[in-house]
Amino acid sequence: MTAVADVRPLRPGKAKLFFAGLLVLLLALTADVFLRDGLARLSDLLFDAFQRAAPRAATLDPGVLVVDIDEASLQRIGQWPWPRDQIGQLVDTAGELGAAAIAFDMVFTEPDRTSLGLQLQRLRAQGMDIRVPQEAVLDNDRLFAQAIARNPVVVGVAPSNEVERLLPPPLAGMAFAGSDPVRYLPGVGGGLSNLPMLTAAASGIGSFSFPPAHDNIIRTMPLVASATGRLYPGLGVEALRVAQGASGLMLRSSDASGESGAGPLALLSLKVGMLELPAVADGHFRLHYSGIPHMTVIPAWQLLQDDAGTLADKLEGRIVLVGTSAIGLRDIVATPLAAAVPGVNVHAELIDQAMNQQFLLRPDWARGAEVLLAIVSTLVLLLVLGSGRGLLSALALLVLGGVSLGGAWWSYRQHSLLLDPLPALLCQLTVFVTMMPALLFFGNREKRFVRSAFGRYLSPALVERLSHDASALQLGGENREISVLFSDIRGFTTLSETLAPDALTALLNRYLTPMSDVLLAHEATIDKYIGDAIMAFWNAPVDIAGHPRKACLAALGMAAAVDALNRERGSALKIGVGVHLGDACVGNLGSQQRFSYSAIGDTVNLASRVESLTKFYGVTLMVTEAVRAQAADLAFVEADRVRVVGRSEPVLLHVLLGDAQLAGEAGFGEIARQHAQMLEAYRAADFAAAQRILEVLCREPAAAPLSGLHALYAQRLEALCRNPPAHWDGIFTATSK
Repeated sequence: MTAVADVRPLRPGKAKLFFAGLLVLLLALTADVFLRDGLARLSDLLFDAFQRAAPRAATLDPGVLVVDIDEASLQRIGQWPWPRDQIGQLVDTAGELGAAAIAFDMVFTEPDRTSLGLQLQRLRAQGMDIRVPQEAVLDNDRLFAQAIARNPVVVGVAPSNEVERLLPPPLAGMAFAGSDPVRYLPGVGGGLSNLPMLTAAASGIGSFSFPPAHDNIIRTMPLVASATGRLYPGLGVEALRVAQGASGLMLRSSDASGESGAGPLALLSLKVGMLELPAVADGHFRLHYSGIPHMTVIPAWQLLQDDAGTLADKLEGRIVLVGTSAIGLRDIVATPLAAAVPGVNVHAELIDQAMNQQFLLRPDWARGAEVLLAIVSTLVLLLVLGSGRGLLSALALLVLGGVSLGGAWWSYRQHSLLLDPLPALLCQLTVFVTMMPALLFFGNREKRFVRSAFGRYLSPALVERLSHDASALQLGGENREISVLFSDIRGFTTLSETLAPDALTALLNRYLTPMSDVLLAHEATIDKYIGDAIMAFWNAPVDIAGHPRKACLAALGMAAAVDALNRERGSALKIGVGVHLGDACVGNLGSQQRFSYSAIGDTVNLASRVESLTKFYGVTLMVTEAVRAQAADLAFVEADRVRVVGRSEPVLLHVLLGDAQLAGEAGFGEIARQHAQMLEAYRAADFAAAQRILEVLCREPAAAPLSGLHALYAQRLEALCRNPPAHWDGIFTATSK
């Protein structure tokens, strides 16, 4: 055996390590480019967490309020849709109370079915003669349109490719600095709009469709939407225009005078009246949520009451958004701050941000700064990795990652900038995960040698201990209490005579692999394979809590694995497993030239005898009383008191039939009780009574797993009844191993 101390690891040169790290860094940056869409989703989640941790500072007196068609309003006014004359009354009331603009986050596409004119037509068609005053207005939609015309009202449209209807022309004028955004913004071919008479009476038309998102969280809103070759301002933008009395909007594109013009065309900003809003990709506006905790929300029913005038101080000079929070009307969306909020609140957030000029920005230099941070921080990490000190390198990774993440948080918190730390974190982690194993590989050759040399025949726990302390590789042992397990295949000698050597080898490999998996899963140390036999033990070289029970569970697992193997391969293998608990000498046993970690002593010998007796008693799993006492919750029945070969003292043996669940079943309890009665009569020399109990017991289906044992006792009792012994102690003496 080669001495561990004679082998020295060869570390790679630092220059080679550094250049390898540069290559990994380049690959990580390339991956960041090609996986940008997927990584952008992670970035969104990170920025959402930033907003939850520190929302935008809430405005104490927002210039926007919501008139909410809520559940209470539906209960008081009636089910939706309400008669349009009532909605017109709501508009007139809001206008009379001084609303700067009234915007509807909804669309009225169909005529009002509750109009008196339609009802009169139905009644007259049934032959009724009904007369109404000539001057009466019987069309609720006309009444609603008249109210819209009297007030600064913005009606909504919903651009969509799912609807082929043409949209009315926008009412806001558009001026462009640079290209017309229709050239580069994604457009749709139609959408939903209001009745023509409502549109004609309105002061503005705004788009209220939310952009689709991979997780349905609203993070951005279109400042303008392109539909049927025209540009429609967002509902909040149009409400701001109408409230300021502005005639149009100014849109600045990336090819405007004074802009760099590099890269694809994009909308940079939108100016509405005195306010300017920055844009991001596809003409969207990035929302910086505050939750608007101080915003007034008025239930719609209050504006339809006689005392609505008391709300003047709340509405005067404000932009009024009419929307709904009623669950049945399905205008509930998710935001970074909440899983469910009324959609109208998102429009209110945009208006509040615009009025207070509080924006969440991602500057055009952000991507370059992120890549530079990734490169510089990863180069620093590579220099630390070159020292070959694993703990220091891990600490450097944590510090650099913390700096990257902390810098992004600081930029957001102090300057409302969104700088993405994920490219830097990706590069740092990729380089660390890739290069650190190489450092450990070359820096720990002694450990690798021990694992390679001894891992094939020592337990993983011992190999790990030896890899840290090679001085343990010396002769000697210690006395420990261990649980020892022996198993083998029944009839293996006969089976081996019928198989060719290669087929026998394949069979053994198929059998030993799942057996080993079960043992290792139950924390066993596999001592050796002796042909088809396996020896394993617990509680050495490391302490294993509850090891007798784990040995029993491993035995049950081995039996189950054999059953599974038989079903899979169509074979009929049977095994016997014996388990004993006691003191043994464990350690490195052998000669100076070759040794292995094993266990010897009477405990090991008795475990082997118990395994041999499973065939005699016709059972699969058998343990000694010492084992059963430490695993009393499992399903055991007593087998016999036996004097095994080489021992004068009898051993009490038990058959292991199942786990704690089986032990708790009433059927098993009854079988165990009858079996115990049979053994009691047997040991009391009342052989006839034992026979009677056994005959009843053998007819029980639940006793089938004990059929071999009961057949043995049936033979014994028959012989004992014919020739009762003069001296009887109820102990069986085994004559062979």
